[in-house]
Amino acid sequence: MSAETVLRNARIVLDDEVVEGSLKFSGGDIAEFGTGASTVGEDFEGDYLIPGLIELHTDHLEGHYSPRPGVRWNTVAAIQAHDAQIATSGITTVFDCLRMGSNEDSGFDPGEMRLLADALEAAQADGRLRAEHYLHLRCEVSSPDVVSEFDGFRNDPQVRLASLMDHAPGQRQFQTMDQYTLYYKTKRGMSDAAFDAYVAMRKEQSDRYSAPHRKVISEHCRSAGVTLASHDDATLEHVDEAIEQGVRLAEFPTSIEAARASHEAGMSVLMGAPNVVRGSSHSGNIAAKDLAEAGILDVLSSDYIPLSLLHAAFALSERVEAISLPKAIATVTSTPARTVGLEDRGKIESGRRADLVRVRLDKGIPVVRSVWRAGKRVA
Repeated sequence: MSAETVLRNARIVLDDEVVEGSLKFSGGDIAEFGTGASTVGEDFEGDYLIPGLIELHTDHLEGHYSPRPGVRWNTVAAIQAHDAQIATSGITTVFDCLRMGSNEDSGFDPGEMRLLADALEAAQADGRLRAEHYLHLRCEVSSPDVVSEFDGFRNDPQVRLASLMDHAPGQRQFQTMDQYTLYYKTKRGMSDAAFDAYVAMRKEQSDRYSAPHRKVISEHCRSAGVTLASHDDATLEHVDEAIEQGVRLAEFPTSIEAARASHEAGMSVLMGAPNVVRGSSHSGNIAAKDLAEAGILDVLSSDYIPLSLLHAAFALSERVEAISLPKAIATVTSTPARTVGLEDRGKIESGRRADLVRVRLDKGIPVVRSVWRAGKRVA
């Protein structure tokens, strides 16, 4: 018989309310919970008990593998460092982003993402990781080699999410040349001639490759049961295209109109947690808070700062009157779980997986104190 663990004197965040009480888990699953005082178990001292966070979009692993341009870190060490930061941020399930398709902005050679994925999957199989890791393939559809790189992952069961991106000038995030010029020419110090040649090349690639590559990748994802995401949708035409392709997750829409249309079409609308914490987008696009106030924000992603996921959820409940703490916590737990078909986690319910996080507010900032994944303490 599996040993039982009891957590008491906790503020337990459920689907629609916060209750004071205790929770028992056994064999990796939640056994029961209830209100009232208890003298048995680990005393939470009034701290919050929430489901383990679920992260759908983070490129944080890349930063550990390539901490500086041209630098490659040992894959085992990079993965362990990444995993430790993920787990101590309260994230128990993470979809690690790997970019498919090369361009001058990537800095990675063909085959490197497969190498990194192999090391990650070996670490997970060996039981060396604290969080549970899946793969999210970020597919740059305007890249000539995106499909050939994607082919190396077609039969990988760890691939549970893929996003369709086009970062060419005039597309999605970069609809105006002012934005593109700032991001590429100004920040990189490109000459006028070099920048003009680069823009012409990227536009030609987008015109030539984007549509057929979207079709190939989306068809495979539908047949393989891989959740498909759109990226940086800006117009109603983009949303119509996403609906046709079977998209279930709309990542970082750049206009209110696109976000609302995606939400109304049944897609989960994802925005960045750093956007919530900062109060604005780092790239000058719409603020996540505006979508939350409009009732069309469904999922938060830490993007590039793992700790921002928990911080943003609590911030949402404080800054948006219509969003209670349970609703805010759902954006980082139950809704992302449902979006990618992980129905065994994301809520505090009997029979659900015991992925749990103890949180204390310190000067208004949520601080992770303990983390359990499938009933095992990992942080």
